[in-house]
Amino acid sequence: MLEAVSETKIQLPESELPTRWYNIASDMPNRPQPVLHPGTGEPVGPDDLAPLFPMELILQEVSTDAEVAIPDEVRDIYKLWRPTPLYRAERLERAIGTKSRIFYKYEGVSPAGSHKPNTAVAQAYYNKATGRTRLSTETGAGQWGSALAFACKLVGLECKVYMVKVSYEQKPFRRSLMHVWGSEVVASPSDETEAGRKVLAEHPDSPGSLGIAISEAVEDAAGRDDTAYSLGSVLNHVLLHQTVIGQEALKQMELAGAFPDVVIGCVGGGSNFAGLAFPFLREKIAGKEIDVLACEPAACPTLTRGPFAYDFGDTVGLTPLVPMHTLGHDFVPAPIHAGGLRYHGVAPLISQLVLDGLVRAEAYLQKDVFTSAVEFAGVEGIVPAPESAHAIHGAIGAARRADEAGEEKTILFNLSGHGHFDMAAYDNFLAGKLEDVALDEGEIERALKAIEGLPQPA
Repeated sequence: MLEAVSETKIQLPESELPTRWYNIASDMPNRPQPVLHPGTGEPVGPDDLAPLFPMELILQEVSTDAEVAIPDEVRDIYKLWRPTPLYRAERLERAIGTKSRIFYKYEGVSPAGSHKPNTAVAQAYYNKATGRTRLSTETGAGQWGSALAFACKLVGLECKVYMVKVSYEQKPFRRSLMHVWGSEVVASPSDETEAGRKVLAEHPDSPGSLGIAISEAVEDAAGRDDTAYSLGSVLNHVLLHQTVIGQEALKQMELAGAFPDVVIGCVGGGSNFAGLAFPFLREKIAGKEIDVLACEPAACPTLTRGPFAYDFGDTVGLTPLVPMHTLGHDFVPAPIHAGGLRYHGVAPLISQLVLDGLVRAEAYLQKDVFTSAVEFAGVEGIVPAPESAHAIHGAIGAARRADEAGEEKTILFNLSGHGHFDMAAYDNFLAGKLEDVALDEGEIERALKAIEGLPQPA
């Protein structure tokens, strides 16, 4: 048993860095339904994925083993920033007047400023080992693109990033960071792929979306033998790699002499949420009482308002059909500042856990989220990424509900990245220029017409 400490910042030594990733598929009461080939409607096999991914990642994608060993080479790179700190947010507790205890796991200490390198390093390593020399990918807010650029630089791969146009324009310095690490970055939709040209022909002023950028990156990879595709969220192996977060947090909460009643993360595709929540969901499945909360934007309310259905992961329809909560693959979210949460679908693993009642979801308006972000920054000192600020808002809400009920909760959330490249969004908020966007039912109905005629989940 580790001795309890009462420090603000709870650190683990490098010797406590996890040696294995945790695979929640081994413990789920109902495993996700199979991914389907869009042409045949049959379950996708390893050979179908081989043109895009190295076999080791494909095996991780379909694995039901409880744990997967982390290669030593990957752990050596992890040591540049891992283990990451766990904070007791006592100043936030005092500021909001709560009797609950609030903790946060801070992933913004990575070189790229977010949780994304946890899988970027692994994916770059496995692709390098199979002889690929170049990776293509998409990025929304730029956190994933900069993480993969960093990873490719360290292992010696070229990297091409299709960055959603609205974020390309809103976040020029995130783009600059990718350039420093040697990656090529283009605004998506672009004229460099057939997918991009098709979108531009119909919508010349398209702000872009993650679905469109995925179409471009997949087309890029499929057309070159030296290139593999790399995805920053949604897929099982991506969520697997992120579980180092929750494994460390379990040890750190034990050091703090506490265990969370509530575990919270923001959700777009689902990677940072899964990274923290999955190791705690193992405890919940085993009988622990834990409220696991996924926080999303009201402008892209995939879990709270999207049906569970088979849908394409990209806009054009180049990817397999994935069983997930979705708003429809041609849905283009409003250009809110939480660019990393502007995705029409959610990871199949998380979607299934929501279906099974193990995870619940809430959706927030962006002015409310930024209000909580500024309050947090004013007392804890860290300016959060707009995506991560959804988890902060969720944690403050959970604390206030506990106070209203006369309860004292222990709340843990994932502060998945810093907002140093998002200051234009904060400027707009502080100047009163930020607008709330709530998705109307008519747009949801229009977007969902795109999945009519696709196979239905069992």
